[in-house]
Amino acid sequence: MRRMLVDFRTKRRHCPFQTTQKTQWWRPECHTVMSSDRSQHQPLTGGMCLNRTGCGLLPENRRDAQRRQPFSVLYRAPSTPDLSPDQSKPQLTLALPSLQDDYYSHLLDWSNSGMVALALGSDVFLWKADTHTLQGCIHPSLPLSLSHSVSSVSWSRDGCTLGIGTKEGGVQLWNVEKRTRLRTITSHLSGVGALSWNQHVLSSGSVLGLIHHHDYRLETPTVGVFHQQGGVCGLEWAPQGDWLASGSTDGLLNIWTNDLGSKTKTHPPAKTMTQPSAVKAMAWCPWQKELIATGGGQSDGVLRIWNNQSGTCVDSAQTNSQVCSVVWSEERKALFTGHGLPHHHITCWSPSPSLEQAYQLHGHMGRVLHLAVSPSGTKLLSAGANCLGHVWNT
Repeated sequence: MRRMLVDFRTKRRHCPFQTTQKTQWWRPECHTVMSSDRSQHQPLTGGMCLNRTGCGLLPENRRDAQRRQPFSVLYRAPSTPDLSPDQSKPQLTLALPSLQDDYYSHLLDWSNSGMVALALGSDVFLWKADTHTLQGCIHPSLPLSLSHSVSSVSWSRDGCTLGIGTKEGGVQLWNVEKRTRLRTITSHLSGVGALSWNQHVLSSGSVLGLIHHHDYRLETPTVGVFHQQGGVCGLEWAPQGDWLASGSTDGLLNIWTNDLGSKTKTHPPAKTMTQPSAVKAMAWCPWQKELIATGGGQSDGVLRIWNNQSGTCVDSAQTNSQVCSVVWSEERKALFTGHGLPHHHITCWSPSPSLEQAYQLHGHMGRVLHLAVSPSGTKLLSAGANCLGHVWNT
């Protein structure tokens, strides 16, 4: 097993999807290999072993999952056309080998066109959610070092362009439809842990607390810079594009206007709110544009709803666990949080009239690092530190 893990993590030399052209960074033949691999449609050897929560792999099968192809289907819920979808158990369980157990990275995003991007090691895999097929694999051409890996991914609003941030400070932009790299931007001197789009501008946040704004259509793409106290561990433009929220490792939630300033002149945030732990998990409410949710770290564990206009916390709930990820479902008018110790669960919250827990989802045996909601708002994809992914009905 150890040899297989090493081979996957250094896949530039041992990747099972090797191409004959050394300059070909896009690997569309991934899905050809996957579609011919009958094992992805079958349970693991000996069948699907459930843990005491009723859905999740036992340790020996998690090790087996590490040896599977990315996005191999390890479990598929039985079809029950006459019954309502079961919310309590995942509809799919997927192998996500070499997923980094890094709280401060943002490695998962689901585009408005239905494509899922997930960074595994130093590659980014593209998975078509509606057909459950692997579409390809982007190799960003990083140095041969495990420490220089992808640290963030983000889709543009139209789902055509994918932004990739790396731990060495680079930002790459890829046209997924044409399967070409548009450009590489090297404006940061430290790792880029968070990305967010506002129309044609991609904002990137670094460990040194710098937020750079890039218009990739320009010859000199970096058009503005913000500077905050503490490293940037969360970054998200509001759906209307009028506000940018940035989270700090120092426990600050900063709200910025859409005035990007310039490369030489910056301005302070319009509002700054504080919480006792790093502000990594954050998400704007899609239907109440003044509200943003944040989750507290292991020493805090509080889910908070902020009003960015007044700069006040308008609601909160103690989760008694680390909040690793936060997403809204506009379709369900609900908020989902992914958690670490002690239970590694997902919680669905009803935000109106006050924040109230609706139900919990159990199936991960490692902290739920990333959550993403489908464009329809009816599916939830979770990625856990145990290198497993689950697709749930919301």
